Amino acid sequence: QVQLVESGGGLVQAGASLTLTCTVSGTTSRIAAGGWFRQAPGKQRELVARVFSNSATNYAESVKDRFTISRDTAKNTLTLQMNSLKPEDTAVYYCNALFGNLYWGQGTQVTVSA
Repeated sequence: QVQLVESGGGLVQAGASLTLTCTVSGTTSRIAAGGWFRQAPGKQRELVARVFSNSATNYAESVKDRFTISRDTAKNTLTLQMNSLKPEDTAVYYCNALFGNLYWGQGTQVTVSA
């Protein structure tokens, strides 16, 4: 069974950087398309960034030029490099990946203090 596990969340000050990693297990297929979403308290889950099978990417306007999504097919991981973090980036971050069906991780908390 395909499983996605996020790691790398934590508590940081505004302006700091964090790297989130989504590790895929339970399949011999290599990750091709996937994304990062986030959900802040009282808000709907929103797209942060995603990568397509042709390596194209797109980002939410609020994170453009600060966040970078990347895919490592050898390690079967999806990474989100987050720079210049702001308090409004505080949320639970979830990764997803497409392996026939769409799978989700359990989320990792990112908290940015002012």
